Amino acid sequence: MSNDNHKFEKIVAFIKRLYPNKEYIPLHEPRFIGAEKEYLIDCIDSGFVSSVGEYVNRFEQKITEYTGAKHAVATVNGTAALHVALILAGLKNGDEVITQAVTFIATANAISYCDAKPVFLDSDRETLGLSPEALEQFLNKNCIIKDDGFTYNKKTNNRISACVPMHVFGHPVKIEEICQICGRNNIPVVEDAAESIGSFYKERHTGTFGCMGILSFNGNKTITTGGGGMIITNNEELLKKAKHITTTARISHPWEIMHDKIAFNYRMPNINATLGCAQLEKLPEHIENKRKIAKQYKEFFSSIDIHFVDESSFTRSNYWLNAIIFNGIEERNAFLEYSNNNGVMTRPIWRLMPDLDMYKNCQTDELLNAKWLADRVVNIPSSVII
Repeated sequence: MSNDNHKFEKIVAFIKRLYPNKEYIPLHEPRFIGAEKEYLIDCIDSGFVSSVGEYVNRFEQKITEYTGAKHAVATVNGTAALHVALILAGLKNGDEVITQAVTFIATANAISYCDAKPVFLDSDRETLGLSPEALEQFLNKNCIIKDDGFTYNKKTNNRISACVPMHVFGHPVKIEEICQICGRNNIPVVEDAAESIGSFYKERHTGTFGCMGILSFNGNKTITTGGGGMIITNNEELLKKAKHITTTARISHPWEIMHDKIAFNYRMPNINATLGCAQLEKLPEHIENKRKIAKQYKEFFSSIDIHFVDESSFTRSNYWLNAIIFNGIEERNAFLEYSNNNGVMTRPIWRLMPDLDMYKNCQTDELLNAKWLADRVVNIPSSVII
């Protein structure tokens, strides 16, 4: 047996000890160990299963209490939440949005829904998210603040209308630095915190640093509503606008059905919010469970000299998806094949956004760290252990 195969065998054996009595170990599966059934039955009995109901309001309120945001608006999914947040940030047709090349495609897609162009910048190796250094270098080299106070790309003459840092696998980016850089350039920050419910930077929840943040409650997230998302903000005016355009811009009236703009049917159904309310009650327990798993992984991988992606300084991560870093693409690919052939689901990090056909013509920097990470990072099973 080769040294690599021996190492891979040890990794797979360790994961199977963490998740015993399973023929196949998925990457991340939901846990329903609270009041989900009770709340679902109550919702069905109430007759309010669509976008109006007690559980939607309750879920929004509980999210504000947990995250510290003043306001929350529940949506059908995280991508819809980001789409609306970018509209409210002021994106116009032809504008540009700075984000990172290492991200899930929903980040780039939401920008494209606004007829805007993503600009993909490099990652920070420690956090995997947008590099503040890459952001500052790009703005200093390629952009100018014009007389109207906004920042423009000198190459395209398009306005830079937003910056969307994404907290990769639940690990907070260096969000304070990013917000400071963007503040000096009058660029709104919209945080893609889809993966980071329960993650904190300097004791402040992700998604609460920019003008808005978004969360996801997809079936594979730390807590789930089946499908669902959330816009969080401290701005009451943005709250009102978000609620209006996610409910087809309908004007309140006792019987008339009137709308005042083109808008979206993006509100979370009440039946999904019932799951969210029950799941949120278990979130602190889930986070502690996942942090214990991460600690075990960290200790194990240090014993076999493989780098485990750990939380960075000043952060507390939810460790949504644990990740390890191999020496190169050959070793990475060999492990992916071995683990998936032996009953343990693993996957590489996403393809870099500019490597996809629909985003290959977008502006980027050199993406040195992003390319390095793309060749080496692998996600490993991270479900809450029950």
